[in-house]
Parts: sequence; C-alpha cells; structure tokens
Amino acid sequence: MSFLFLIVTALCVFGTFRYRKTVFLVIPFLTLFIYFLIQIILVPAPFMETVKFIFNLR
Repeated sequence: MSFLFLIVTALCVFGTFRYRKTVFLVIPFLTLFIYFLIQIILVPAPFMETVKFIFNLR
C-alpha cells in the first residue's frame, strides 16, 4: 500500500512542476486521510467509539 502512496506522491509532484498548479500537492494528503478514514470505518465497533478510543490512547 505504501508503494501506491509513493506513486501518487511522485505523480503529484511531477504534475505540480509540469502544470504549475500547487493544488496537486494537496492530493497525497487527501489520499492518506481517505485511507485512514476507510481503515477506521472498517473496524467492527461503532464509529464514534473507535474515534474516541484512538484519541484516548496514550
């Protein structure tokens, strides 16, 4: 999975330099956020309990 994130990041950096659009630099962060959100949703516990558990870890 990390290989896919590296490819997305490399393509976005290339697109940023080629097309001079800085919005491409947001795409890797969005893909990571969406990936983590999907992983949280896949936990068989209720969503809010899972989020509370993650943020209560010390």
